[in-house]
Amino acid sequence: MGARAAAWLDRYLAEARPRLLGAASEALFVTDWGQPVAPEQVATAVRKAKDRAGVQKPGACHLLRHACATHMLDNGADVRFIQALLGHASLATTERYTHVAITKLQDVHARTHPAARVSTPRTSLPEAES
Repeated sequence: MGARAAAWLDRYLAEARPRLLGAASEALFVTDWGQPVAPEQVATAVRKAKDRAGVQKPGACHLLRHACATHMLDNGADVRFIQALLGHASLATTERYTHVAITKLQDVHARTHPAARVSTPRTSLPEAES
């Protein structure tokens, strides 16, 4: 967990969570009524936010998870770190997230590599000057 997320979690634990709980609970995140947040509630909240943002792709939490992994790869994260973050036992499972990163790499290569910028390859060597 990053420092920013840890700071928000600390604030939630110190300020919001105590106001939501009338009794002790082992659940980290609780509803307005002090009950543990159910996975379906998280999916519904993510789906609503996705719809408000105009995202037309299916899914909710998995789409958010996929987007996070893809953005991290696009910004230079090593695929093994992504594997650990997502909790994948096999690197092969994580590698499906790399297809977007590879597409971005191909685009960057096509726009910037000197060989990719040559419009037509030479078919013969230039004649030597006498």
